Parts: sequence; structure tokens; C-alpha cells
Amino acid sequence: MARLADYFVLVAFGPHPRGSGEGQGQILQRFPEKDWEDNPFPQGIELFCQPSGWQLCPERNPPTFFVAVLTDINSERHYCACLTFWEPVEPTQDGLCTQDAAEREEEADEGGPVRPSPTASGSPGQLFAPKTLVLVSRLDHAEVFRNSLGLIYTIHVEGLNVGLESVVGNLLTCIIPLAGGSQRTISLGAGDRQVIQTPLTDSLPISRCSVALLFRQLGITNVLSLFCAALTEHKVLFLSRSYQRLSDACRGLLALLFPLRYSFTYVPILPAQLLEVLSTPTPFIIGVNAAFQAEAQELLDVIVADLDGGTVTVPECVHIPPLPEPLQSQTHSVLSMVLDPELELADLAFPPPTMSTSSLKMQDKELRAVFLRLFAQLLQGYRWCLHMVRIHPEPVIRFHKAAFLGQRGLVEDDFLMKVLEGMAFAGFVSERGVPYRPTDLFDELVAHEVARMRADENHPQRVLRHVKELAEQLYKNENPYPAVAMHKVQRPGEASHLRRAPRPFPRLDEGMVQWIVDQAAAKMQGAPPAVKAERRTTVPSGPPMTAILERNSGLHGNSARRLEVVRNCISYVFEGKMLEAKKLLPAVLRALKGRAARRCLAQELHLHVQQNRAVLDHQQFDFVVRMMNCCLQDCTSLDEHGVAAALLPLVTAFCRKLSPGVTQFAYSCVQEHVVWSTPQFWEAMFYGDVQTHIRALYLEPAEDRDPSQVGEVPGWEDERSALDVASEQRRLWPTLSREKQQELVQKEESTVFSQAIHYANRMSYLLLPLDSSKSRLLRERAGLGDLESASNSLVTNSMAGSVAESYDTESGFEDAETCDVAGAVVRFINRFVDKVCTESGVTSDHLKGLHVMVPDIVQMHIETLEAVHRESKRLPPIQKPKLLRPRLLPGEECVLDGLRVYLLPDGREEGAGGSGGGPALLPAEGAVFLTTYRVIFTGMPTDPLVGEQVVVRSFPVAALTKEKRISVQTPVDQLLQDGLQLRSCTFQLLKMAFDEEVGSDSAELFRKQLHKLRYPPDIRGTFALTLGSAHTPGRPPRTTKDKGPSFRTLSRNLVKNAKKTIGRQYVTRKKYNPPSWEHRGQPPTEDQEDEISVSEELEPSTLTPSSALKPSDRMTMSSLVERACCRDYQRLGLGTLSSSLSRAKSEPFRISPVNRMYAICRSYPGLLIVPQSVQDNALQRVSRCYRQNRFPVVCWRSGRSKAVLLRSGGLHGKGVVGLFKTQNAPSPGQSQADSSSLEQEKYLQAVVSSMPRYADASGRNTLSGFSSAHMGSHGKWGSVRAGGRSGGLSSDVGSRLAGRDMLSPPQANGAPPDPGFLRPQRAALYIIGDKAQLKGVRPDPLQQWELVPIEVFEARQVKASFKKLLKACVPGCPATEPGPASFLRSLEDSEWLIQIHKLLQVSVLVVELLDSGSSVLVSLEDGWDITTQVVSLVQLLSDPFYRTLEGFRLLVEKEWLSFGHRFSHRGAHTLAGQSSGFTPVFLQFLDCVHQVHLQFPMEFEFSPFYLKFLGYHHASRRFRTFLLDSDYERIELGLLYEEKGERRGQQACRSVWEYVDRLSKRTPVFYNYMYAPEDAEVLRPYSNVSNLKVWDFYTEETLAEGPPYDWELAQGPPEPPEEERPDGGAPQSRRRVVWPCYDSRPRVQPDAISRLLEELQRLETELGRPPERWKDAWDRVRAAQRLEGRPDGRGAPSSLLVSSVPHHRRSLGVYLQEGPAGSTLSLSLDSDHSSGSTASGSRQAARRSTSTLYSQFQTAESENRSYEGTLYKKGAFMKPWKARWFVLDKTKHQLRYYDHRVDTECKGVIDLAEVEAVSPGTPTMGAPKTVDEKAFFDVKTTRRVYNFCAQDVPSAQQWVDQIQSCLSDA
Repeated sequence: MARLADYFVLVAFGPHPRGSGEGQGQILQRFPEKDWEDNPFPQGIELFCQPSGWQLCPERNPPTFFVAVLTDINSERHYCACLTFWEPVEPTQDGLCTQDAAEREEEADEGGPVRPSPTASGSPGQLFAPKTLVLVSRLDHAEVFRNSLGLIYTIHVEGLNVGLESVVGNLLTCIIPLAGGSQRTISLGAGDRQVIQTPLTDSLPISRCSVALLFRQLGITNVLSLFCAALTEHKVLFLSRSYQRLSDACRGLLALLFPLRYSFTYVPILPAQLLEVLSTPTPFIIGVNAAFQAEAQELLDVIVADLDGGTVTVPECVHIPPLPEPLQSQTHSVLSMVLDPELELADLAFPPPTMSTSSLKMQDKELRAVFLRLFAQLLQGYRWCLHMVRIHPEPVIRFHKAAFLGQRGLVEDDFLMKVLEGMAFAGFVSERGVPYRPTDLFDELVAHEVARMRADENHPQRVLRHVKELAEQLYKNENPYPAVAMHKVQRPGEASHLRRAPRPFPRLDEGMVQWIVDQAAAKMQGAPPAVKAERRTTVPSGPPMTAILERNSGLHGNSARRLEVVRNCISYVFEGKMLEAKKLLPAVLRALKGRAARRCLAQELHLHVQQNRAVLDHQQFDFVVRMMNCCLQDCTSLDEHGVAAALLPLVTAFCRKLSPGVTQFAYSCVQEHVVWSTPQFWEAMFYGDVQTHIRALYLEPAEDRDPSQVGEVPGWEDERSALDVASEQRRLWPTLSREKQQELVQKEESTVFSQAIHYANRMSYLLLPLDSSKSRLLRERAGLGDLESASNSLVTNSMAGSVAESYDTESGFEDAETCDVAGAVVRFINRFVDKVCTESGVTSDHLKGLHVMVPDIVQMHIETLEAVHRESKRLPPIQKPKLLRPRLLPGEECVLDGLRVYLLPDGREEGAGGSGGGPALLPAEGAVFLTTYRVIFTGMPTDPLVGEQVVVRSFPVAALTKEKRISVQTPVDQLLQDGLQLRSCTFQLLKMAFDEEVGSDSAELFRKQLHKLRYPPDIRGTFALTLGSAHTPGRPPRTTKDKGPSFRTLSRNLVKNAKKTIGRQYVTRKKYNPPSWEHRGQPPTEDQEDEISVSEELEPSTLTPSSALKPSDRMTMSSLVERACCRDYQRLGLGTLSSSLSRAKSEPFRISPVNRMYAICRSYPGLLIVPQSVQDNALQRVSRCYRQNRFPVVCWRSGRSKAVLLRSGGLHGKGVVGLFKTQNAPSPGQSQADSSSLEQEKYLQAVVSSMPRYADASGRNTLSGFSSAHMGSHGKWGSVRAGGRSGGLSSDVGSRLAGRDMLSPPQANGAPPDPGFLRPQRAALYIIGDKAQLKGVRPDPLQQWELVPIEVFEARQVKASFKKLLKACVPGCPATEPGPASFLRSLEDSEWLIQIHKLLQVSVLVVELLDSGSSVLVSLEDGWDITTQVVSLVQLLSDPFYRTLEGFRLLVEKEWLSFGHRFSHRGAHTLAGQSSGFTPVFLQFLDCVHQVHLQFPMEFEFSPFYLKFLGYHHASRRFRTFLLDSDYERIELGLLYEEKGERRGQQACRSVWEYVDRLSKRTPVFYNYMYAPEDAEVLRPYSNVSNLKVWDFYTEETLAEGPPYDWELAQGPPEPPEEERPDGGAPQSRRRVVWPCYDSRPRVQPDAISRLLEELQRLETELGRPPERWKDAWDRVRAAQRLEGRPDGRGAPSSLLVSSVPHHRRSLGVYLQEGPAGSTLSLSLDSDHSSGSTASGSRQAARRSTSTLYSQFQTAESENRSYEGTLYKKGAFMKPWKARWFVLDKTKHQLRYYDHRVDTECKGVIDLAEVEAVSPGTPTMGAPKTVDEKAFFDVKTTRRVYNFCAQDVPSAQQWVDQIQSCLSDA
């Protein structure tokens, strides 16, 4: 029973003490005046009566009512029902408070509940003050309070004849029952009657209609997110203008949270004065008047629900985890069925007439039922995860969170994780975990209805029925007697508040009220307390847990077969069948990824443990430890699936004897797992074990129990769970004697204590490392790393802590290292012991004892481990596979011998096998070698199914771009090892884990050596330069006579002269160019004459002090002339280097030797093409205007339009001023800058006039002269130049060119525009420059040249893009999402293809301009990166010569090497360049060429492999070609002209070109068989990104032999010929399995062409001809084909290539046609009427038709087989006799043999021309036994003797005769 009301208070308006405008509440009277003992008077009521503040009001407002909630210090809630009415202010008060009346009026208007009515009475100046009647109660009967306060107000207003004192007195003395479903009628003595019903069960919340209203105001989604926010401890703030709504909303939200109780700040109505509470750091649910919305918006972490507006605002920084699926969607749909039942029927054609909608109260209960079901589904089976830690004197219960999450399958679920960690759930466990207590609706639901809910999941109607049943019960709980709600309470009349009140509310007589209260109290004392006995029962546990969503574990669906494999493997291990076990082990390790298999392993191992111990031999021990480690490696720190828990007893059981008295247990080998250092894991384990022991304590059969009784319930004893036992014990507890109670408490306490000691031991086993000197291991482990914060304890025991601090001094550790490890472990264990013992009520004496014990336990364990560690070191090591030595190049030396490593799979799935079918090749076990040239891994896959495949992965040291230390698990032992990840710019990745035998110092040495080789201090340290120079030991150095000055000496002189010339400043200053890159040195051919005479007349200039070249310089000039540039200039007809007297003035250009000393521009070649009219001394001045002095020079001339292509560096700012800026003519006192600018203008003018058709043309020919119509019809220039000339270059040309703007519709895919459209009028010269550089530049006044500004990317962007491309193509770890999407996304992010698109686009633009007859100057950045790319591409697209092997080489030598692309700097070749990193400008150019090659496969003489080869070796530093930054540096180092005497025959190739030539002679690998060029074809490739393909150079991988670009290494082992097969069995099939990632596909699958060449070679050997070189044979076949295909000089229909596609999209036709015997291959490569020039263009091929090539023999068998039959033939030395089918062929004069009669493939040939004699033979060892001796005969040739044996004597005679006759015929 309880009081209905504790206090009645009258609060009135009072002036504010500090005289401010606001008033304040004053308590006028309170009853009773002294506090109840059990319930003190709550403070601060006056604030809550008027939450918006106390204010006067100009009108009389209607009375208001609301209920505020106050929470006291004991978390008790007090309900304050407030009824407020307004009374006129007396004049005295009025005078005080008028100053701010106006403001107050406004505030009152805004502040919620005061609504002025228009009919307000009273004189104009009259003000009204609020007065509030307050009831304070601990019960929540809002309606009764409303009626009671309303009655008091009515009596006052209507002046009823009833004493207010007696009504108040009755109200305060009214006693009502708390719960139990009783009802009570009360009357306050004013002729009123009210019925109070109490709920059936106290624990279920009362919600009336609040939940339904909340949903009505906010909607389903919003309420669900508020629900999740409240459960996950976020701050929730409600806003509304109505106070009643606020308290209803808060009550509704709390009702939804049942069965969890909200334990944080809960203030449904917060007064304005307390708004700062909102910035509290703790979670809350608070309601605030909407007037204070502005204050709410400043809060960053508060979820605001606006009830009036129906919105919920979640700040950005707050993440509310949603309910786990499928519960979220199910709950949502059931809620919508309850709230909107018509939704289901909305689409029906014939909807039912009416729907009976539930009343609001009923709907409220239905909504609550939905949430009740939700909690039952969420928490289903929670009682199975409760640990009973103590039963007496009070139950102590812990919840095993990890097990619950694991078994529900919700480990990853954020929502449930947070709920279980929250305070509300902790309260739920302590309140509902108790096994013996009253139960309610939730307990029954979670125990009995789970199966029904699961079954109903997919049947909405059944779900709805269940919801309605639950709603009925909830409704019944609130309204047990629905019929009897008969209230009779007087109410004031309509608008009574407007009538002038007779008087203010009277002061009540305190004495009278007190007397009534005292009377009632006296009466109560006499009456016996009416206590309703609680019905306590054992709480049902319900069915065991199931996963919330039956997820199939996908790959590892644990089929019975898998578990069978695990069981078999374990039984083999324990039966000692180690070979069998070894075969199964990989399958077992794979199966152990699945949960069931791990559990199965633990169960199986348990069976092999007897009396807590199982001694194994070494092999068994290793197997068991490996399987345990494999199980544990996937355990998270929480161990949700109980795997670590199941293995914990086993790791202390399995052991092996190391030596007498020394035993090693399994725990010393499984410590490397994070789970052991997690305090929560140990706590859960500890509580689980304590529960088991305490249960056993009570299950012991009592001695005095009747034996017959014991017999009756044998099975039941064991089945009872710990909760059942506890429930039974709690029921009996009150009946036990005091002594018995004491005894039980003591027993339980000592059980817990003994477990704590046991666990201290266990923890020291798993936390102390085997080698205690390895302290690093402990620090890195998660829980121990920061032990101070490791525990999740809520309880700290200061006494225990103080003991813990002092252990160090007592334990007497001397060794600081051990002390460190031991100290950490002791602290960890002590903290654990503190927590669990305090929580489970261990006495303080015991706790002290434990703290003293722990250091001793740890120290003892360290001592035993030392012996184990010592002995384990002496074990014989496990046999490891022997290291495979890699093949090395000639001159390549090993720097570091193999370090054992595991090569781990990286992110390329197809790179490791496995995904493409077949077993996985990686991880592989082997060794990493470091040589002077490469980093090489060789090894074998760890997967035993792969067999004996060798895995090789290597890359050049010079290509290393990133090295990073990693820590990874080794694939075999699952140990954590140090590793290294090396990434190279040749798209290889070595991700290695060092074997444990590799010490950290060896690994460090490897890193240092690698770094030293990657970044040598000087370029001379690179492989290409050290290769030839080191003499092989033992061979004396060669001495050569010095015939005149050698080239070395020359180069030295040359540099000396250059330095002299340049003057002192250059000598002292450091060279401007950073370090260096690749190499080059093509020795000049000896027979080449000096065919260009050198100009003897020098311009009067400052360049050289002498007037004529010295003889040595003369020779240098001749060398310069031999260079690639000059050969090309002569080919293009770009001028000669003749004496100035005879210089042909008609030639527009000349070759100028002005830079031969590299004085003007160090990065340019020695000879340059300049306009004829420009003098050499002017060039020096022109060069100053350009960056790096790279002034414009001609590099190519179109043979057709005679337009020239020029290149230069970008303009310097100062040079631009004089040339282009709009300024007046320079003043007479010219500055040097201006003069050079003038020179520059003159120079450009000279270039323009050198072009034949512009020399005399009028000036008005420009791009901008096109009519606008023309621009409209052709998209290209519409995009390059918009707007007329007047606007200067206002249009954003560069960005459009750079691909921002699509072209006109017909060319939407980036195709070049119609070549004819550029014809009308155009400038003579277009200058393509960087947009940023040409800002503010005005065009040339004569309009002879025009600027085209474009946006280009810088080298650093190329570098960044390449880094991302590398990561995309060779990711370090597997992608999170499978499939190509992630690769394509990262490829797009890299923007590599966009850069290629821009390059191609600009190049095609330049090609168009040149083709139309305008010249182009490309002047971008410093002139050595993008300029080089564009210029080279333009020449490649425009000139077919550069698409041949010879031409491409020339192009690279001329544009990239001679014109000074900084290979060494861009490739970071030396230590100095390390910081700048690798920037693959040249590789990007090759990628562009590859894109063009793909689109025009028939236009290139070289194959795609050639491009990859150059891409690989430009970064590999194997050759000197791509070293250093310019010709100047190469001369300085003596690389450019090697001494001729030094060239030995077999010397390693120093130049990549030399190597290509040598290799081409042996194999046609660089030749493109589809080569069929069209004459003078200008290529215009599509450049849009959609037309580009990722180069397979970036993605392909060959694990069989490593990258295939070092040809000497890449040749696989030769296949043994058939007859020499070592096994002597039947010859095996010739089929080979090709693995995409293992074998090199091009080599394993020969193409038709290679096959044809092989066939030619074979036929040649059969005919006895000397085999020809492949190239000659190929050229002859092509020539014959061309001859045959053109009877009338045109392509005839007989030709195989009839092309219907446009000229630049032709494809190749190759037809294979099967003939009767063998196959003939007819192919056509050239069907047009082109000259068909071969690479040299000079050889005319033999005019012979293919059909006549081998017409001398037909394939009819009768003619080719003169005689045939079976003979036995003895193999070579020590080989057996074999029967073969022999064929004597008189036509070809040979004896062939086959395996059998129908075999078509000949196994061998004996040429009869070599036979000297045929004689009778004798049988040798191994000859057929049954044959007569006379059947043997021998055939003697010049090379060897063949022994034969026929089946009988006559056939032998026949064979001898046949062979003899053949010989005599010949």
C-alpha cells in the first residue's frame, strides 16, 4: 500500500530578489509541513511549476495542467502534477513589476501554455499573476491527479460549500494498493467519486496512449531511430509547445524500451533556468519547450525530436546504429500494419466495406507489443549466457557477451554490441538474471514464444494476430476492470476563469489539515500491513540460442565430409601414421576456417587426453600445435565462438619430453594470439569455470539423503543447469539455519578463491613467452601493451592496488629484462584477480594472499621455461626444402645468398593460381637472392597439390620503387613473422615473410644492401657500368697499343675544351641537372666513312678561342656526324654540314655545329638543324629566352607538305615580354632581355620564311580566318578556338584540348576530324605552349604564327598517377570486394589513361596541322618530358619509317637520348635522385605507342613484345643506353663513343639496340608478322578513354621463369627427345597444360606464323639444305605471296585479304586449310600494291611462288615409302632396345623411324648419305631373347653405329638388301 499523494503545495508568483523583470515562484503553503520519514520533500518544485519562467500576464488565461517528473538522489521518480490558474495582481505587487511589462507580455505570448484570450476581463492596466496547485507523489496516476486538483480549483472558483482543508487532508491521507490488479474507490469528501485501478504486474510500464501519440507525431522511421538512439546511449531532446505532450512523449519512449530500464538523466519537462543541463556529457532524455529551440540547435551531439513538426534531426557527428537485419525491416512492416491497416487493402479491387480501427489506447498496446516481440527476438536465449558466480548470500550474475554475440551470429553488429555494453543491459542482467523471482510477460515470451515467432516470420497475418494477443495482455494489465471506470468529479463551469473571482485562493488552515493527517496515521498504525505476497518462481530459460539469421558460411559450408577429414587426420596423428596425416594436413587447415571444424578439432583432441595429460612424440606435437595455431589465428580478441575457451584446457594437457625432467607443453607454442592478452576473455572463462564448480558443489548427493530417493531421480541430477540449481537454492535459503547458511557462503567463497589461483597459473602459462628475453613480444600484444588501461573493470580495489605495487620489491628479480616481462605479466594478472575477486565477493584476506602469490607463480614459471627454452633449441630442426639457385646472367653476381622466405599472395588473384582453377601457386616457400642486377625469389608452392612446380618472381634492383616492412603470418606455422614488401616499377611485387631462422640482422642487412644497390652514390655504380669493367679474376688485363688518340682521350679533351669555352662560372657551379638514368652507347661502325665534310669557317662568336678545330675535335665532329640525329636529318633532307662557301642557299635549313661543345645547351645534341638564314652567334642570344636554353630547333620535316616540326623548352618570363606582350617599341637604350627577345622574334620569322610556301605568301593566313559556319560544321576547331581574333585567346583552348570538351557528334569517340577541313587559311606556324605560360600574350602582329595554349600535366602528376596505377595493377593485399569493379575503380582514380588520352589528343592535333602544311613548334615545360612525348608520337604517327624496327630505334635515340630526356633523374638512378622518385615519362610514351599499335596492328614492323622489352629495360639499368641525362654527360663519362679496340666478340651487350639485333638474328620475337604497311600512311588513332586499353605489360605475370625480358634466363629447360626418355616407358602425350599465371602463354602456345617457320626449318633439314635465317625465309614467302596474289597487277580475288574496313582499320587474314596428309598453311600478309619493302627496303625478294617452294616432293605415301616394317633398335649408350616402325625412303635417301605404323610424326632420321657399311651384328645385352642371332645387323654411319634386329632371319636379309640397293642407287 502507498500514499496517493505525499505533499500538496501552493506556489505563487513573487518578485525576483534582484529586481529583474522576471518573477520567481514562492511556496505559499505546503502540507504536511514536516517531511515524511520515507520521502523527503523534493527541492526546486517552484522551478518546475512554470518551466518557461514566472511572468505576469495582461489577460486572464484558462487554467493549465501537466505532470513534471523529478528524480531524487536515489533515482526515485517524483511526479509533480501542476494545475496553474491566473489571479489579478494587487496594486502593491503591480507597482513593483510594471517596468518590463511589455517585454513580459511578448515572452508570455511565446512561452507555451499561456494563451491570452480575446475576451479577457478587467481594467485596461490590470495584470494577472500565475498561481499553481502542486501534488507530489511517487505514483503515476495522472488522471486522478488532474481530477483531484481540478476539484480543489472548482471548489475555490465556484465557491462550493466544502472545506478546502478537509479535501486536501483527505487527499493526503488516501492510501491505495501498489499493484496486483485491485481497484479502490476514493472520495475527497466533496461529493466526488474516483476509481483507481492498479496494474496487474508492477514491472510492466503504464503507457496509456503515449506510445500511439508518439508514433502519430513522429512516424515509424523517426520513432525507430529514437528507440535505437536511446538504447545505444545517445542524447535525445524533445521539443513541443505543450508540456503535457512532452511528458507523454518521454513516457512513451521509456515504455518502448521495456524490459530494459533507462538509467540516465530523464527530465520530461526541463525548466528554462536549467537549460545548461543540455550540455552535460552523459546521455539523457529531456523535454524542452519549443520556445527554446534556438538553444537546442547549438548542441552538436544531441538528437532533436520536434513533436509539433514531426521531425527528428540527427547531427552529422552522431551515428545511430540501426537494428540488425532482418529485424529492422520486419519491425518496420509490422508497425505499418498496426498503424495503417488500410495500407494492405489499398490496392484491392473490392476493398472490404469498413475496417474496424483499434481505439487509441488499444493501438498503443499493439505498438508496444511489436517492440516486446522485438526484444524477445533480440535477446532470445540470453539466459544460456548467464554465469552464476555466487548463489549465497546474494546471487552474483555475469553475462557472457562474446558467447551471446557469437551464437546469435551478430559479432559484427554495431547495435547489439552497444546495447550489451550499455548501462541499461547491465541493469537488465542484475534484475532479470536472478533465477528465482516473480515473472512477467517478457519472461514468458522469451522462454516459450520464440519458436512461434520464428515460424510466423513470413506470415504477416499470423504476426499481427500474435501482436494483438500480446496487446490484449498489456491492456488487461493496465485496465484489469474495464467496465467500472465510473468517475464523478465536479468541474468548473464554462469560461469560469473569465468571471471575476470572488477572492484570491485562500490561505488554508495548517492545523486542521495536519490534524486530519495525524488521525489517519494513527488509524494506520493499528491496522496490520496489507502485504500482498509475491509469487516467486523459477524463471524459465527457454530454448537454446540460434543465430538471428541463418547465414551460410559460404565457402566453408561445414559439410560432414570436412569434419570427417579433421577426425581422420587427428586419428592418423595419434596412431602414428604420419605420412597419411601429412597428406591430409593442408585440407584440414583449410577446413579449420569454418567454425564447426574448429569445434570438432577441440572435441577430438579432448578424447586423447587422459588424466589431464597427453605425452606426444615430436612429430605428433608439431601436428597438434599447427592445428591449434590454425584454429586460434581466426579468433578475435573476444573469442565469440568459444574456440579458445575449448582449447585452453588442451594447451596445458598436450606435451612432449625434451630431455629427462624437461617437458614442453603446447601452450609455449600457441602464445602468439591476441585472445590470450584480452582481459574480457579471461573473465568470461573464469566465471564459466566458477559456475561449473559451484553447480557441482550443490549437486553433490547429500550423505543423509534417503538412498531410495537418490535412486529415483538419477538422470535429473545431471541435467539441471546452474540456473536451475541456483533457483532451488534461493528457494531453500530462508528455511536454512544460520550455521548452515554461513557454511554454504564459506564453501562458495573458497571455490572462487581456488579458481582464482588456478587462473593465475593459467594466465602466466599463456602470457610468459618461451624466451623471456624477448620482451618485445609482450609489449606488442594488445592487452599487455598498455596494461594500465587494459582492464574493463568497473570496480577498483584500492587495498588490492597498494599490494600490487609492492610486489616488485619482495619478489627479488635481479635481471632487468626478465623483470620487465614478468612485471607486465604480474600487473596483468593482479588486475584480473582484483576485478574478479571483488565482483565475486572473495574476502580481503584471501585477496591479499593472492597478491603475494602471483609474483611467485610468475617467477617459478619463468624458471621452468628457461630449461624448456634451452632444450627446445637442441631439437633437430625440421627438414626444410633445399634452396633452388636462380640462373644468373653473364656478369651478374650474387650479393647476398638466399634468405629463406615465404612469398605470400598479394592482391592479384589471377597471379597466384587458385582462382582461375587449379591449386594455388602462392604462398610459396623458398629463398630471396640479391644480385648486382636483380632481386630474385625462387621456391616451391606450399600447397602439396601443386607438385614440383618452381615459382620464380624477380625484378631489377633498379626498378624498386617502394620498400616497406610488414609483419605477417607465415603460411605453414601461422606464426607472426617480420616481412618485407618490395614493389617495382616493372609491375612486380614481392611480399615476403622471413623464415624464423632468418635473424632480424640478416633481414636488415638485406634491406641495406638492396638500398645500396638501388641508389649507388654515383652512376658508375650501376650494373650496366660495372658489368664490363670488372675483369674476371685470373685473366691479365688486355693491353692495346695506343694508335693515335683513342676515343676515351678524345671525349676527355672535348669536355675539357667545353669547360674552357664555357668559362669559369660553369666550372665552379654545380651542374644543373639532377642525377642520372639509363644507358646508351652504340659504337660507330668501322666501315662508315666521314661522309659529311665539317664546316671550317666558324662564326665570329664567343664560343671557342681557336679559329679552327683541332684534329682531335675534327674526329669528334665525325663521331657526332655518325650519331642517329644526323643519319635521320639526311634521310629527311634537312640540310647538310658543308663548307660555308659551297653552302647551297636554296636549302632552307642547315646543320649547325654551334653546340658541338655543349656550350649553348648542355642537354641538346652537338649538331642542330636551324634555319639557313640564322647565324650561329645569334643562337646564343635566342637560347636565353627559353628554359634550360633549349631554343627551337627542327626535328622533323614532312615529306609531303614540307611543314617542319620544331621543339623547344618553354619560354622564360623575360623572353616573353619583348616578344608578345602588348608594349610600345623598345626604347633606344635596349636591355639585354629585349635584344634577345628581338632575336627570338627574328628567329621565328626565319623559321616561317624557311618554309617554301610561306616565304612569299601574304601575312593574312590564319586559323581564325575560318568562317563561323565552317567552325560549326567541323567540331575540332570549334573546340580548339572559339571566338574571333579580336578576343585574343579568350577561349579555354587548353582545357578543351585536354579533353574537357567533347568534339562534335560525328567524332564523338575521339576520332580525328576530316583531314580536309584545315585547308582554307591557316598560320604558317603554330606554337603549342603551356596555357599558364602564355597568359597575357598577344599574337604576332603579322599573324604568321599563332599560339595554341593547352593545359598539360606536370611530371609530378605523372609520378603520382603512376603510383596509383602501380597500386591498382599490383595491389599489396586482396581487394575487399571480389570482381573487376575495385580494379577498374582504382584504375580510374589513377588518371593514367586520362593522361594518355591527353597526349594522344595533342599529338593528333599536331599531326593534323603538319599534314595540312602548317609548321608546329612544341614548346612545353622544360622541353624534355611532355615535349619529347608529343614530338615522338607526332613523328611516329606521321612517318611510316619510324614504325619499323630501325626507325623506332632512331626515333628513340634522336628524340629521347640526344635531346636530353633526363633518364637518370626521372628514374632516380643514384642516391641524389632518391628523393625525387620514379617518374615514368618514357614508359608513358611507350604506352601511347602500344595504344596506337592496338588500333593499327598492321602498320608496325615491331611486335608489342618489343615495346614491353623497352619498357622493362629502360628501368632495369642492364644496358647503358638509358643511363644519364644527356649526350654531354655520356661523353663526360666516356660512354658515347666506346673505344673500337675494346670491342670483343662475346662481350656482354652494353647497348640495348645491340642486344635486340643479336636476339633478332636468333628468334623473330620482336617482329610483327602482321606488318603490311600502306605507303605514306598518316595514323590518326582514336584517343578517348573508352578507346584505350590497359597495357598487359602492367598486369601479366609468369611465375614459371619470372619476367620474360631477359631472354637468356627465360628459356625453359629443353624437352628431352622422345627416344631418350629416361624412364623407358611409352612416350608420353605431347599435350601440355598451360597455366595462365604460371606459364608464359606466348611461348607455350605458338602462333600459326612461328609454326610455319618451324615447319620450313624441318623441311629444310629433311632436304638436307642449310637452314636459312628466319628473316630471309619470311621475306621470300612474302614476296612470293605478293607475286602470286597479283596476276594483273591489282589485288585479285585469289588474295586472302579483302579489306572492307577503312584504311587504318584493316585486320589480318590467315587461313588454315586441312589437306589429306598433314596440313598446309596459306597466308597472305600483303594484298595491296605497295612497294612491300622489307625492313631494309633494299632487298628484292626471290620471285617464286609458294606452290613451287617444295614441289619436288608430293605427300602420297606410296612414293615416299619405298620399304617399311618393324625393327628393334638399340638406343644410345646404356639405353634399352625398342621396337620401332622403320620407313626406307629412296626419294629423300633416308631411313626414318616412327613409334608405330600409324604414327605421323617422325621420331628420327638416318641420312643414307652418311652410311659407310651394313654388316651382320651380334646380340648385345637387353636384346630380344626369342630372336635368332642371324636376325641382327648393324648400320655404320660417319657419326655412330646403329644396332638393329628384325623379327626373323628372312626379314633381316630383306632389310639389308633394300638398304644396300639404296646405297648403290645413290
